[in-house]
Amino acid sequence: MASSRPSLDKRRLKRSHLFYYLRVFDRSNNEMLGHLVDITPEGAMLISENPIPVNTHYQLRMQLPAEIFGRSYLDFDAESLWSKRDNNPDFHDAGFRLLNVNVKDTAIISRLIDDYGFRD
Repeated sequence: MASSRPSLDKRRLKRSHLFYYLRVFDRSNNEMLGHLVDITPEGAMLISENPIPVNTHYQLRMQLPAEIFGRSYLDFDAESLWSKRDNNPDFHDAGFRLLNVNVKDTAIISRLIDDYGFRD
């Protein structure tokens, strides 16, 4: 599944890398899809042991490192945009566009970045 990332980066917001590689599950089958590498309110990058199909809609659940606004996980829909082998050949990276993110979920993502993101 060797799809490559588009040459033009269409990202509008700077990605925020987190201290934790949070686990992300596919809600349709409860299987772990991968670990979160970075996130914005518009997109995310996961690292996984298996290639992730491109142009696929996912219903995802991300476990949070601690409760944020009373929640220990965040459910969201996303579309896979690109997939490539990681620098470590045992892993694959995939980029996602977050879909239909509501105001409360955006606040959770912002809080996650503020509390657990690397400072530049």
